[in-house]
Amino acid sequence: MSNSFVLVINSGSSSLKFAVLDSATGEAIVSGLGECFGLPEAVICWKYNGEKTEEAITEPDNHHQHAINRIVALIETLGFTNDLVAVGHRIVHGGEKFTSTVRIDDEVLAEIESLADLAPLHNPAGALGVQAAMLAFPSLPQFAVFDTAFHQTMPQKAFTGAIASELYSEYGIRRYGFHGTSHYFVSREAAKMLNKPVEESSFISVHLGNGASVCAISNGESVDTSMGFTPLSGLMMGTRCGDLDPGIIEFLLKKGWSQEQVFETLNKKSGFLGVSGLTSDARGVLDAMENGHEGAKLAFEVFTYRVAKYIGSYLIPLNSLDAIIFTGGIGENSLPIRREILRNLSLLGFVEDEKGNEDARFGNAGVIATSELLNAKALVIPTNEEWVIAQQSVELL
Repeated sequence: MSNSFVLVINSGSSSLKFAVLDSATGEAIVSGLGECFGLPEAVICWKYNGEKTEEAITEPDNHHQHAINRIVALIETLGFTNDLVAVGHRIVHGGEKFTSTVRIDDEVLAEIESLADLAPLHNPAGALGVQAAMLAFPSLPQFAVFDTAFHQTMPQKAFTGAIASELYSEYGIRRYGFHGTSHYFVSREAAKMLNKPVEESSFISVHLGNGASVCAISNGESVDTSMGFTPLSGLMMGTRCGDLDPGIIEFLLKKGWSQEQVFETLNKKSGFLGVSGLTSDARGVLDAMENGHEGAKLAFEVFTYRVAKYIGSYLIPLNSLDAIIFTGGIGENSLPIRREILRNLSLLGFVEDEKGNEDARFGNAGVIATSELLNAKALVIPTNEEWVIAQQSVELL
C-alpha cells in the first residue's frame, strides 16, 4: 500500500464530500458524503472496501466540524493518519486573485471569505470546511483548488460583459466560469485518448450534471465558457435557468416579486424542474417523457437544443476541433440526451456510433460519434475532480 495519501474535501452549504486518495495512482481508498447539514436528518456516510456505512450526525450545531471530526476518527480507525501528506479543498470562486492552486494560510483564507459576495452559497461553506480541517489537522499543509482558476486564461474579449466598465473595475463583474477542475481533467484525458499533446489540441468540453457548462479549450487553455459571473448563466440545468433576458428580473420586481423570490425561482425552481413541472433529475424527466408527459418532453428538447447551440457557437474561438467531450453525471450516463445532442449537431457532420454510445456509460470512456467534415470525434470521459485536487496539492508540496 502507498504511504502517501491526500484527503480531498468538497464543502457545500449543507453538505461535505470527502475522499482519501492514493497520491500516486488516484485510487480512492475511502470516500463519503455528509449531507442535510442544519437539519435533524443530517447524516454522514462512506464507502470502504466496497462496503457502505451511514451514521446520523447528532451534534446540534456546526455540522461541518462534526463531519470533519468523524472523518478524522475514520481515518485513524483505518490506520491512514500517518500516511496523509496534505488536505486539498475545492473552492468554487477564486475571483481574479487566484489563477492556480495555492497553499492555504490565514491570508488566503481571508481572501476566500472576502469573495463570498461572488459565490454566496459556496465560498462561505468552503471556508467552513477549511477552518474545520485546519483544526483537525493542524500539522498538515492545506491547499485550495479553485473552480474558476482554469478559466483565468480566457481573453478579455471573452470575459468582458457589454456593460459600463466601472461595474467591472468597482465590483469585478465579468465572466469567471466554473467546473474548471472537471474541464481541465477531461481535456487532458481526451488528449491521451487521441494520442495528441494537449498543448496542440482543441476541445469543446461539455459538463452535464445538475449544474452544467460548456468550455472551449485551445492548446490546453480555457478560451471561453458558458457559466459567467455566477454559476446561474449558460446552459439550462437541474434547477437553474441558464441564459435569461435580464429584463425579466426587472419585470418580475415591478410585478411585486421580492428579490428573494426572484433569486429562489431562477436558482432553485427553474431548469428541468421548472420546464417539466416534475423534477430536477434528468432520469425522472426521461422516464416521464417515455410515459407521454408533455412538460418532460419539452424540458428534454429545450435542454438538448441549448447544449447543441452552445457547442456550435464554441467552434468560433477555436481554429480547429479534435473532439467534443461529454462528462458529468448526465454527460457520462444519459444515452438519450447524448443521442439527441448529436442529432442536433448533424450539420457539423457528426454521425453517432450507436454501439460506442451504448458502451460509453457507467464509468466507461469511449468514442461515441465521428465527424468527417471536421475530422473530429465525440468522446465520453468520466470526470475526476478529486484526482485533480489531490494531484495539484501534491505538486505544491
